[in-house]
Amino acid sequence: MKKTFPVLNMTCASCAVGVQSILQKQPGVLHATVNYASGSASVEFQPGQTDPTALKAAVQSAGYDLLVEPETETNTVIAEKQRLRSIALKRRTIGAVLLSTPLVIIGVFFMHLPNASYIQWALATPVVVVFGRTFFVNAWKQARHRSANMDTLVALSTGVTYGFSIFNTLFPTYWTGRGLQAHVYFEAAAVVITFLLLGKLLEERAKGKTSAAIKKLMGLQPKTVLVIRPGGTAVELPVAGVLPGHRIRVRPGERIAVDGQVVAGHSFVDESTINGEPVPVEKLPGAAVFAGTTNQRGSLEFVAEKVGGDTLLAQIIKLVQDAQGSKAPVQRLVDRIAAIFVPVVLGVALLSFAAWWLLGGVDGFTHGLLAMVTVLVIACPCALGLATPTALMVGIGRGASAGILIRDAEALQRTGKIAVVVLDKTATVTEGKPVVSEIYWEPGQEEHAEALVALERRSEHPLAAAVVQYLNTPPSTAPLEAFESLPGMGASAKVGKALYLVGNQRLMQLAGVALTEGAQSMASLSEKEGRTVVYFAGNGKLLAVIVIADRLKEGSSAAVRSLKDSGIEVHLVTGDSEGAALTVARQVGISRVAGGVLPAGKADYIRQLQDSGRVVAMVGDGINDSAALAQADVGIAMGKGADVAMDVAQMTILSSDLRKIPTAIRLSKYTVAAIRQNLFWAFIYNLAGIPLAAGILYPVNGFLLNPMIAGAAMALSSVSVVTNSLRLRWKKL
Repeated sequence: MKKTFPVLNMTCASCAVGVQSILQKQPGVLHATVNYASGSASVEFQPGQTDPTALKAAVQSAGYDLLVEPETETNTVIAEKQRLRSIALKRRTIGAVLLSTPLVIIGVFFMHLPNASYIQWALATPVVVVFGRTFFVNAWKQARHRSANMDTLVALSTGVTYGFSIFNTLFPTYWTGRGLQAHVYFEAAAVVITFLLLGKLLEERAKGKTSAAIKKLMGLQPKTVLVIRPGGTAVELPVAGVLPGHRIRVRPGERIAVDGQVVAGHSFVDESTINGEPVPVEKLPGAAVFAGTTNQRGSLEFVAEKVGGDTLLAQIIKLVQDAQGSKAPVQRLVDRIAAIFVPVVLGVALLSFAAWWLLGGVDGFTHGLLAMVTVLVIACPCALGLATPTALMVGIGRGASAGILIRDAEALQRTGKIAVVVLDKTATVTEGKPVVSEIYWEPGQEEHAEALVALERRSEHPLAAAVVQYLNTPPSTAPLEAFESLPGMGASAKVGKALYLVGNQRLMQLAGVALTEGAQSMASLSEKEGRTVVYFAGNGKLLAVIVIADRLKEGSSAAVRSLKDSGIEVHLVTGDSEGAALTVARQVGISRVAGGVLPAGKADYIRQLQDSGRVVAMVGDGINDSAALAQADVGIAMGKGADVAMDVAQMTILSSDLRKIPTAIRLSKYTVAAIRQNLFWAFIYNLAGIPLAAGILYPVNGFLLNPMIAGAAMALSSVSVVTNSLRLRWKKL
């Protein structure tokens, strides 16, 4: 069983590593992943050996919390806790700023005032002890479990600085008697905590923005619905009370609450929230409607089919949440670094202190203490921990808002490396429904079009509707008589006094209808190209040849051209005939084609391309594509296809528009670029900052990094990483 639980009280990437380690050590847990940015834990466990309550207890023992209540309760609890936490954090930050401002002024400009040290002590104490209390509480909890995290660094640095300053305030003669000044650093301890609180407040707001797509999706479902009782009375019920089979009425302007099928009414529905397309979709009886979409002009009544977590909207929300909580391969490296980062930093801090104490002369102890404090402050791994997950959250959320559903972070990262795209034909490159491409009329026979429409309107053959739609001609006013369906051949009927036939070549042969040279030439060419040919005859004479084909989707050619311009190789692989495959490939500009390929053959085709070492994407929509989608490095399903295809694929294009594929590839590249930028700056910051904090430049030019400046730089680095990730929200795709 695999479940995702919200995790509370995490303050840094190291916290996430600690919670993940605790979960993985629990009996029955097969795999656990904790994401700091999304504040969630994805746990795969064996129900017989453990349960959510046991996992919650284990996490609570380390000072964190795991929410295992039902989803509706959990969402309420999380929302309330987040609201209270934001309010408390804002108050603490404002209080710290108000007290730290005069503290810095006194410490920098008026340090020689009488009793200045005691005034600074009074101002710093609420900041360190009250507003910064959580850092010390969390550090103590970590110490009890023989672990350390960012809070450990903060507590040690500010605690040592604060305690050192109190000692110098109460016992200044200890230093003056040795010819040294009794400096106090209350402002450093207070400002470090103030900057940390300010950074956390900004991070909290920035992280909230990264999940805006999820919040918008969750807000799409109305709270109540109008249910029509068997007697015809309408009753307003909460959405949670809707069951499959309930008949629901949707008035103009209202959002649709659950998935279902229209049984009465006519309207247009804005489905842009689901498929990304701005054009409203016409809804008649028999049409499907989806939760989260908006009814426009008319009134509709539909029967609920999927409710609660089974609706398409709920599945989209879950997929996006799972994806935002997942980790890309590069994030696993960051997690390993974060796990060892804190102990290494503690070692460097102690080594700096020892080196200064032993080699720094008369002021060695003081400089060593300050160097240790500065190293502890500047090394906080917030930026490193936020570098990858924030970019992934923004990237996946951006994809969801564009109608591109990305299953997990690994798929998003891999998409940017695609070298080959393999396309299925039917319902992927083409629309997947037959349409008349052309009609060849024998000279002077167009007058029989009304009879053809009358005959096809009566026919139940799937191709008949295509003919009726193409001609768009009212049927003959003459009565249709003696209609007969001829299985495997076509149909016949009398319109007026004439007997008409519509069907295949076998029907024409049995009826003794001779094909003209022009008709034979056209039929031969069309069949060679994989198109379907229908013959129409009247009173023993051929009247017309109708060519029916699967029309290209709008944008297919542009999508292929865009992929090729990006240096990506495009293949067309289909179970349809070689002729039909070549025709479609020629129309869209694909040179690598394979027709008549069975489902297993598609997977083999993908495997052969992968053997060359390239990253291969498969794009399909049907059950017959599922094996190939699973085999591909990136499986991309078209949103209007089979559920199996969507389940197997790592990515789903909700609108079935192939032009979204180049968009997804660009999104992946932008996201990975943002991750690399974030990691570069996070690593450079730490690699450069720690030696400076330790005092490596002091022997050269006498430079020592002030702990107050180190705290500001650390907070700024975290905010800059999140801000860089948020740039993806406005990147043109």
